Amino acid sequence: MLIESSFEVAQPVEKVWTFFDDIPQVAACLPGAELTEDLGDDRYGGKVAIRMGPVKMAFDGTAAIKERDDAGKKIVVDAAGADVKGRGQAAMSVIASLVPIARGSKVDVAMDLQLSGAAAQYGRGMIADVTAVLMRDFATNMQNRIDALEKGLSPDQIGTVAPASGFGIAMQAMRMALTRVLRRFFAPYRPNPT
Repeated sequence: MLIESSFEVAQPVEKVWTFFDDIPQVAACLPGAELTEDLGDDRYGGKVAIRMGPVKMAFDGTAAIKERDDAGKKIVVDAAGADVKGRGQAAMSVIASLVPIARGSKVDVAMDLQLSGAAAQYGRGMIADVTAVLMRDFATNMQNRIDALEKGLSPDQIGTVAPASGFGIAMQAMRMALTRVLRRFFAPYRPNPT
C-alpha cells in the first residue's frame, strides 16, 4: 500500500537535512518508536509500538538507509519487523525528500507499506489516517527538537516523545474518516460527461 504525505518545517533545508543525518534524533521524533542499537553500516535495531483500534502491536525490527542523496536532499529507508507476540509482520520502504519553500522546508514522504496478520485487517483508509496522524506528530516533534537544539539544549535535556496513544490516534483517524464521508455526502452532484 502506497501512502504519500508531506509536511512543512520552519527551518532551512540544509538544517533539516543535517537533522535527518542524525538517526537517533529522527527516531526520537516518531511516537512509539525506540532506537535500541546501532548495527553499523547505516543499519539500526529498534522497536515500534502502536495501537490501531482494539489491537495493540509492538514490533521488533531493523531499519537500513538504502540511499542518501546529499545534493538532491533525498533519503531512502527500508524497515521490517515482526510483532513480538507473533501476530503479524510489517515491512516499509520510505522515501523522504526535502525542498525549500518560503517558510522553510517541505518534506515529501512516500511510504510503501506491507502488513500481514492483525494489522492487515484494517482497511487502507484507516491505515492512511493513522499514518497521517503519526506524520503530523512526527513533524511537530521534529520542529520542537530542532528548535531545542538551536537553543543549545542537549538531546538528554530535550527528553523523549510520548508513545503513540491508541485512543488519541483512533479519535483523530475517526474524525478524518468522518470528514471524508461527509464531503462525499454533501458534495454537489456532478453528472458524468457523455
